[in-house]
Amino acid sequence: MEEKDLAQFKDQLEAIKNGISSDVEQTLTEIAHQEGNIPDANDRASVESDRSFELRIRGRERKLMEKVDEALNRIDEGLYGICEGCGEDISVHRLKARPVATYCIDCKTKLEHQEKAQGR
Repeated sequence: MEEKDLAQFKDQLEAIKNGISSDVEQTLTEIAHQEGNIPDANDRASVESDRSFELRIRGRERKLMEKVDEALNRIDEGLYGICEGCGEDISVHRLKARPVATYCIDCKTKLEHQEKAQGR
């Protein structure tokens, strides 16, 4: 992979990481500033539902952040864009669509079929 492509992927991954960090800070600020005493039961339920939804999103973003960090480490180690399944290069088109990808499309497809067969 060319150095300019690696630099672009690194910038894209850093942007994802910064966006997630910003969202987390915003969520924490919003939760900290929410009124604790909401007299109406329906309003309280709505606030709790929104908070629960927001925290689930943050949980998913935490997992994405871990994948972003792993991808950045692979860039630093010179392993970015190499399939963990077959050792071949992952296509640039796939990496542009999913910069945290660790498998080429063929290996990922095989893996998904295996998971489906196992009922996961």
